[in-house]
Amino acid sequence: MRNRAEIRRYSRLFVLLGLLVSTAVWADPPAGYPFVAYDEGLRQADSEGKPVFLYFGRYGCGWCEKTNKESFSDERVRQAYEEHYVLVYVDAESGNRLTLPNGERLTEMELGARMNVFATPVFAYLEKDGEMIFKAPGFKTAEEFLAFDRYVAGGHYQKQELLEFLRGDS
Repeated sequence: MRNRAEIRRYSRLFVLLGLLVSTAVWADPPAGYPFVAYDEGLRQADSEGKPVFLYFGRYGCGWCEKTNKESFSDERVRQAYEEHYVLVYVDAESGNRLTLPNGERLTEMELGARMNVFATPVFAYLEKDGEMIFKAPGFKTAEEFLAFDRYVAGGHYQKQELLEFLRGDS
């Protein structure tokens, strides 16, 4: 009897622990930002003449959640990115279907694979026509996002490489 009661107690404890851990790493796009789907974002970027900030995340991504809480909570980042970019979020593991400007249909997961996104988070900056400017994988601080913004929104990417810009930007 005692073993059965202990097993039941530990089973409940493991279920509770699993629920706590799974909710702790839920990683949606950052709250309060106007993120849209990839295909909608490309249309919007073309009509508004803005570059695209593309955030590849996924459910259960602890680094995505850390980025959301520590970097995207910075009001300077929010203001700069809402002003300068069309904000697009792609779930790198989603089967949601997208339609590209050329009419091709693919899933968000397939888009991630096509853009060589095999871990999250990855942040990509695209021209208004969808051409890649650069990609930055992994957790980024608010200061890094602000430096990336100066590089892209200031048009510096047309004249120099990112690392060269960052060395002179500090």
